Amino acid sequence: MEPKKTASNGILWIFAVGQLGWSLLSGIINNWLVFYFQPSGEELAKGQVEFIPSGKIFGVLTVIGLIAAVGRVFDAVTDPLIAGKSDRLQHRLGRRIPFLRMAPIPFGLVTVLLFWSPFPAGSIGNAVMLGILTLLFYFCLTCYFTPYNALIPELGSTQNARINLSTFLSVTFFVGSAVAYLVPNIAAIFMAQMGYAGSFRITVAILAAVAVICMLIPAFLIDENLYADTTPTNEPSFRSLLSTFRNKDFVTFVCSDILYWLALTMFQTGLSFYITVLMGLDSTWSFPLFGIMMALSLAFYPFVNIAAKKMGKKKLIAFAFRLFALTFLLTGFGGILPVPGLVFGVMIAAFASLPMAILGIVQPAVIADIAEADKLDTGESRQGMFFAARTFGMKLGQSGAMLLFTSLALIGKKAVRGALTYGLGYRITALVAAVLCLLGGLVFLRYGESDVLTRITAAQETDEHEDA
Repeated sequence: MEPKKTASNGILWIFAVGQLGWSLLSGIINNWLVFYFQPSGEELAKGQVEFIPSGKIFGVLTVIGLIAAVGRVFDAVTDPLIAGKSDRLQHRLGRRIPFLRMAPIPFGLVTVLLFWSPFPAGSIGNAVMLGILTLLFYFCLTCYFTPYNALIPELGSTQNARINLSTFLSVTFFVGSAVAYLVPNIAAIFMAQMGYAGSFRITVAILAAVAVICMLIPAFLIDENLYADTTPTNEPSFRSLLSTFRNKDFVTFVCSDILYWLALTMFQTGLSFYITVLMGLDSTWSFPLFGIMMALSLAFYPFVNIAAKKMGKKKLIAFAFRLFALTFLLTGFGGILPVPGLVFGVMIAAFASLPMAILGIVQPAVIADIAEADKLDTGESRQGMFFAARTFGMKLGQSGAMLLFTSLALIGKKAVRGALTYGLGYRITALVAAVLCLLGGLVFLRYGESDVLTRITAAQETDEHEDA
């Protein structure tokens, strides 16, 4: 086989722009879908209406929670199908780029349509439409996200390149997520002319157009054939998925990851409610507070990059889990501790910045290490399936989090500000997230990092010796 080129940092940055696009669309849904369709009393007073039925199903579940959870489960099931299709694809552009060109436009369009409810407020028809569009949203996300992630170990062909690429991806993920928090700020510009719902919809349309452009940039500027092994695998999707889960280090990672995403999704979904209900601030403060967290996190990036190369990834990730758990725990006491709301918000942003930097950079590099070691052990190039299997576990965690959050959030929802139970459900979600994150860190301690890196290093030394 002809040796592949090593991707320059310029190519890695071009690739990372795609992450800005999908993280922007994902951030809009993660941060604002529940906020929009299960509004708090504060948002109803501003003119928002309940477009879908607001009651409970089976006395426990909410309509929006069930829709979001089913969407995530559907997403998890389609991940290995798309990963297998990508791993087996024979195309002149490679195994991944055709997906990266096909998915962005329908992905952006479906994101916009999610916020357009065609039937009267409170109707079942709106709930049905929302359910269908949610499934389409996650299918489009999978068609871009899974092949995109499969290119990470291919473009990051060395340890240093993987850390650098993970750093670049984390930067663009933060930027995309931060821009998603601008929804209420941009919507405020159109509020007087278009009303609450109309201003939200036009804002989402504008941001979706930006996201689509970003996702298409790597699809048309990177030649996959120059950097990646484009030889298709012959293993069927679900057999490949089962083979992936026979890797004990990967199973440890995924079990930890499910707990992490349960915790993080509960926190991300609740962030707008923590800011408006617990801290007593307006929703437009979401972006400045996230911006503070992002700026501090970016300041930590050079140190995390160096520390990951010198100390190893396992120690850093375990530390990040513990610090995140402390952050979630503190959030649950918003409005109770004698600290002004804005000051408290800045404190939470500061506490969250370091673990966000660590996990954003180091976790993708760990998966790339595991996938590379497995390739050396088995001779099968299943990078797509490893990232899809990780995403499978991630989305199971996210679906559980949506059910948990939307159900717990109803506790004390009708209480007025100043009452003992005001915001109680939101406090409980933050405390549950803290416990889940702590458990995730304990599970990750079982990851055999030294064994994985030893196998990779030994193979690289053998290749160098043969070349000499």
